[in-house]
Amino acid sequence: MTIVATGTGTPAGKGVGPLLRVWRERRRVSQLALRADSSARHISFVETGRSRPSEEMVLRLAEHLQVPVRERNSLLLAAGYAPHYPETPWDDPALGALREGLERLIEGYEPYPALVVDAVYDVVAANRGITTLLDGVPEALLRPPLNAMRLTLHPEGLAPRIRNLGEWRGHLLAQMERQIALHRSEPLRALYDEVAAYPLPESAGAEAQPASPVPYFALPMRIEHEGRVLSFVSSISTFNTPMDVTVSELAIETFLPADPATAKYLRAPGD
Repeated sequence: MTIVATGTGTPAGKGVGPLLRVWRERRRVSQLALRADSSARHISFVETGRSRPSEEMVLRLAEHLQVPVRERNSLLLAAGYAPHYPETPWDDPALGALREGLERLIEGYEPYPALVVDAVYDVVAANRGITTLLDGVPEALLRPPLNAMRLTLHPEGLAPRIRNLGEWRGHLLAQMERQIALHRSEPLRALYDEVAAYPLPESAGAEAQPASPVPYFALPMRIEHEGRVLSFVSSISTFNTPMDVTVSELAIETFLPADPATAKYLRAPGD
C-alpha cells in the first residue's frame, strides 16, 4: 500500500518567525536562545520577522523545539529555503530494505497481532495475527487503504465485538487528539471528526468489566473472537531520529496478550 501524503495545516502566508514562535509557545520553551546557542535578541528578531534565520538556524531551532520532520520542511519553505527532508513513497525501491525489515519484524511477532500504520492510520503492513481478528468484517471496510481507526470504531467493524468499547474508544480518540495538537494535520482532523461521529453499536457497554477481575497492567482491548473474549494491550514504536518524512510518520503497533488465557489461545487456537 502507498502512504497518503498528509498536509500540515500550516497557515499560508506566514513567515518562518511567527511559525517558530507558535512552536516555542506550544512547547512552553522560554530559554530557546540558550538551547540553540544564540542570543535572546536574535531569536526575538527572527520571531518578529526583523531577521531572516539561516537554514542551519531553522533546523537547529526546530530540533530543540522537537518539531515533526514534515513541519521542519514547512519551516524551511517559510524561510525561503528548499525542504531538507525527502518524502519517499512507501513503495519506492529505496525503502525496500525498510519494508522487508518491518515485514519480518511483525511476522516474527506472530501469533500475536502487529501492524504498521502511517500518519493517518492507514495500514501499510500487517501480520496474520491482525487478519485473524478481521473475520466477519464487511468487505467495504477492508478495501485498501485499510484504516486502523475506521476499522476499529466503525459500527460495522470491530466495534460491536469490543467488550469495553467505551474505554477503548476514549483511549483512541484521546490519542488522535494529542497527535492533531502536535502535527496540525488536516487529514488527521478529518479522520477524527469522522470516527468520533460514528454511532455506538447497540451492543456497546453490554459488558464493561471482565467476568472475573484481572490485574491488567495497562488498558486492554477486550474483543470477542469465535466465542471467546481475548484481551490485548498495545505498544507503539516509532523510528529514532528519522531523516525522511515518510519514515518519520510510521508507527509499529503490537498487541500483547493481557492475560494467560489469551496467550494460551493464540499459541494454540485449536485447543
